[in-house]
Parts: sequence; structure tokens; C-alpha cells
Amino acid sequence: VTRLGGARESAALTGGLDMAVLRWAVRIHKWVALIVGLQIVLWVAGGVVMSVIPIEQVRGEHKIATQTAKSVSPADIITLQNAAQAAQINQVAEASTGTVLGEPVWHLKSPDGISFTIDARTGAVLSPASELLATQIAQADYSGSATLSDVTLLTDPPSEYGRPGPVWQVVFADRDSTTLYVDPARAEVRARRSSTWRFYDFFWKLHIMDYDDGDDFNHPLLITAAGAAMFVALSGFILLIIKMRRSLLAWSRQRKSSS
Repeated sequence: VTRLGGARESAALTGGLDMAVLRWAVRIHKWVALIVGLQIVLWVAGGVVMSVIPIEQVRGEHKIATQTAKSVSPADIITLQNAAQAAQINQVAEASTGTVLGEPVWHLKSPDGISFTIDARTGAVLSPASELLATQIAQADYSGSATLSDVTLLTDPPSEYGRPGPVWQVVFADRDSTTLYVDPARAEVRARRSSTWRFYDFFWKLHIMDYDDGDDFNHPLLITAAGAAMFVALSGFILLIIKMRRSLLAWSRQRKSSS
């Protein structure tokens, strides 16, 4: 009898300890789930937005006009030396050819990082691009029919440009507020933004929890939130198994007692 009573008392203590641990586990699970629950919803919402909107539309590629390439005779192109002389630099760190409004140009960069754009036919220095040239470049790049609403030279551009200034901001009066950023040094469109891009970027920042410029997705806040979400998922699965096991045992005992 003494042994039987001791066994029952030990079982009761063990059962009570298990119940206490289970209650604390459930509480921790609920509090962590409450803290990261909103972020999980934002992750799902961001995933929906990013999967529904085509990335080509976000980038504005559907509004890029088709450029007609012009053939150029090599004899009509000035040499790199002449282009450097036109830019008034003695050494060239980088050099490449390109086109501006369909005409060939030299893109040069000096050792101190200054960029120049030189007309490859005439040797005229096109950089920094004037307001008129920046407007022409933006209009040639834009395939829509909307008119210009604003052309502004920004020395401190917004974060959506993603580069330092100066830069020409050319805004078109269409439904999507299409905005082209023209680099005055290279005389070319460097970024395309719109209301669709800004909507997408807003959910992207929420998705990666980088509320500044949306470039860093390896920061401690995101890693911590992801780890907490993993804990919630795994602990919820374990608690579900425990609850199902207890329900199955209770059903088994009830069936035996009824029989």
C-alpha cells in the first residue's frame, strides 16, 4: 500500500510538473506569436504584392520606347585621344562608346572619377547635360503620350533614385506618374520610377524590414524576426502534437471506461 501510494504521489507530481511546463510553453508560444504575428502578415502581404505585379511593370520596362539603331562609319568617329582632349583630361580611367538620341558618343571617366560625355562625331562636350538635352533624352526614352509635368535638377535626389546627385528628374503627367532620372554626366536615363514602383517598394521595405532605403536584407532585426517566426511555427507544431496525443489518450480512456 505504501509503495502504491508513493507511486501515485510521484505520478501526480510528474503530471503536475508536465502541466506546468506545458502551460508555460503555451504562454511563451502565444506571446512570441503575438509579437511577430503582424510581421508574418506583412511578409505574406508583401509576397502577394510581389507575385501579382509583374516585375517588368515595376521597372517601367513596358514604357521604354524602341530605339532605332543607326549605323556609323568608323571614319566618322573621333579617336579616344581626341575625345580626351575635348574633355580636357590627360589620362582616362574608363572609356566606352554609346549613343545619345541615336548619335554616337564617348563616355569617359578621369582618374579622379569625373565622367564626361563627348559627341563622337563633332567632339562637342555634352556633359553636364542641359535641361533641354535631359528633356529630349527622357522624351525619347518614354513610349507614352503624356506630356511633361516637371523637369528639375536635383543635387540631393530622393532615395528612390538610389544614387547621389546631381540628376535631372523628369516627370510625365500620366496615371502612373512616370518619373525618369537622367544622369547629366552620362546624358542617359539611369532610373525609372512610378507610382507602381513606389507601391511595390513600400511593401518590399516592409517585407525585408528595412524601412530606410530597402537595400539591406541581412540586418539583425530581420534575422531575429525570422528566427522568432520559426520558433512560433515549430513550437506550434509540437504543441499541436501534444494536444492531439492528450485528446487521443482521453478518448481511449473514455472508450475503455464505457466498455
